[in-house]
Amino acid sequence: MTKTFTGKPPIIIAHRGASGYRPEHTLAAYELAIALGADYIEPDLVSTKDGVLIARHENEISETTDVARHTEFAGRKTTKIIDGEPKTGWFTEDFTLAELKTLRAKERIPQLRPQNIFYDGLFEIPTFQEIIDLVKKKSAEINRQIGIYPETKHPSYFKSIGLPLEKPLLTTLSANGYRGANAPVFIQSFEVSNLQDLSTKTDLPLVQLVNNSGKPYDFIVSGNGSTYTDLITTSGLEEIAKYAQAIGIHKNLLVSRDSTGKLLSPTSLIINAHASGLLVHAWTFRNEDHFLPLDFQGNPQGEYDLFFKLGIDGVFSDYPDTAYALNQNLGFESSSHSPLPPFDS
Repeated sequence: MTKTFTGKPPIIIAHRGASGYRPEHTLAAYELAIALGADYIEPDLVSTKDGVLIARHENEISETTDVARHTEFAGRKTTKIIDGEPKTGWFTEDFTLAELKTLRAKERIPQLRPQNIFYDGLFEIPTFQEIIDLVKKKSAEINRQIGIYPETKHPSYFKSIGLPLEKPLLTTLSANGYRGANAPVFIQSFEVSNLQDLSTKTDLPLVQLVNNSGKPYDFIVSGNGSTYTDLITTSGLEEIAKYAQAIGIHKNLLVSRDSTGKLLSPTSLIINAHASGLLVHAWTFRNEDHFLPLDFQGNPQGEYDLFFKLGIDGVFSDYPDTAYALNQNLGFESSSHSPLPPFDS
C-alpha cells in the first residue's frame, strides 16, 4: 500500500455532512457525520442578501429547500446567469437571513435517497457560525478535534454583486480562533484567483478544487485559456503549490473509467502531487450503485480500499461511517491522526 503524503491516515471529510443519511447542509447532517467518525465536515458557503454566510450546495435553493411552497416568496422566482449558465429559481442573495430561516431543508436527490424524504421540512438552513458552534460543542463533548472544510461557492459571481465571500469567511474564522497553518480548517474553491488572493491574507490551509472537465470560471472571465487538465500537469501542480496546500480532485482523474463505467489503471497524479508538496483529497465517495464504478457495484467498500491503497490523503464522503470502517480495516484510526497538528484556539 502506498503511503499518504504525511504517512498518517487519510482524513474523512463529510461531504455536506452525512448527506447519505440526512438532507445535506443541515446541522443534523453535520452532527451525524461527526458521530459516524468524520474528521472534517464540509459546508458549501453562499451569501444572504445581508451578507451572512450560510451553507447551501448552490445559491439557487429550490432543490434543497421548500421555498417553492412559500407563497410569500413567489415573486422572487427569477432567472440569473451563474458562472455562465442560466439558472431559474430562488437565490440566497435575494433573501435576508431572517427570511431564509423561515424555510426548511429537503433532500436534494430523493429518487436515489428516498429514506431521507422523512426528514424533509424538519431542519433550518444553518449559518456558518452555527456550524462552527456545533463543531466546537461536539469536539468538546467527544474529546475529539473536528475540523471544518468550507468551500467558497461561485466566488466571482458573489464578488460581482457586491457580496464577496472571502472577507466574511476569514473574519468569522479568525473570530472563532482559527488561525495559522495548523488550524483544523481547509478553505477550498474551484476558482484560482480567489485562492491566490486568500494566500496573501491568511496562513490557513487552502485547497484547489479540480474538476474532470471544463475550466475555473475565473479563467473564463479573465480570458485565461487554461483548463482544469492544465492545472494537474507537473508545472500546473507546482504553480498550485505556490498558493495552496492541497488539491481536491475529482476521483476519475485519479482512476478513470471507460465508456462502460469500468475502472482503468490509476494515473500518476497522486505521486506527482505529493512530489510537489501537495496533499490529495478526492471526491465524492457514495454508496449508491448509481455513483459507483462497474467494478464495485454493491461494494462501495472496495472503492475506498482501492483509493486508500493508492495513498490518498483524504476522501469526501456522503457516508462517513463507510469510510471510517475502511480506515479501521486498514489499521488506521480516525481524527487524532489528522495530517494537521492539534489546534489551539
